[in-house]
Amino acid sequence: MNTEKKKIIARLKRIEGQVRGLERLIEADSPCVDVLTQVSAVTAAMKKTGGAIISNHMKTCLGESSGNQEKQRKEFYNALSRFIDLS
Repeated sequence: MNTEKKKIIARLKRIEGQVRGLERLIEADSPCVDVLTQVSAVTAAMKKTGGAIISNHMKTCLGESSGNQEKQRKEFYNALSRFIDLS
């Protein structure tokens, strides 16, 4: 497994911990401000992780020359559009 993949997996594990913490906040009837702050942190972490995945994909998958590059570009554009909500 390459270094970038390891970093992405580490990010996802941190996010998993943040989500568990969010669950505990809700179970404990924590103040709304605390819950929303944690939701915001998880959302930002997911966006950064998505950005890292996009960057890694651009370096590895789109950099390869193959016969179906146009199809790959369209698929990537569609995935990217969903990520940044272009629809």
